[in-house]
Amino acid sequence: MSVEVALEDLPAAVAARGPAAYLVSTGEVRPRVVSVAASWVDGAVVVGAGRRTAANVAARPEVTLLWPAGGAHPEHSLLVDGTATVDDDAATIAVVPVSAILHRSRPGDDAATC
Repeated sequence: MSVEVALEDLPAAVAARGPAAYLVSTGEVRPRVVSVAASWVDGAVVVGAGRRTAANVAARPEVTLLWPAGGAHPEHSLLVDGTATVDDDAATIAVVPVSAILHRSRPGDDAATC
């Protein structure tokens, strides 16, 4: 089950989750997932940018940010889809959100199954 997060509520949702997040970008062949320290700055989520991630974003700016369920938020992950731009001078990526949801984690036991 997913619950839409209004964009005007997103700064508070990001602050409540803390800086630890994942950035999902698309490479030439497959998606790339990297851990990032995220912060809300002037209407965008700003994260650090490695060389490969910056190249992916420059070529394909549609990205997703993920704050996994856990800690103070054990039932829902926060997913933010947005359009990203690279600031090479600052080695950062700014993601302007276009949508966000709280996605409920599937209840289950601790054992992973395949």
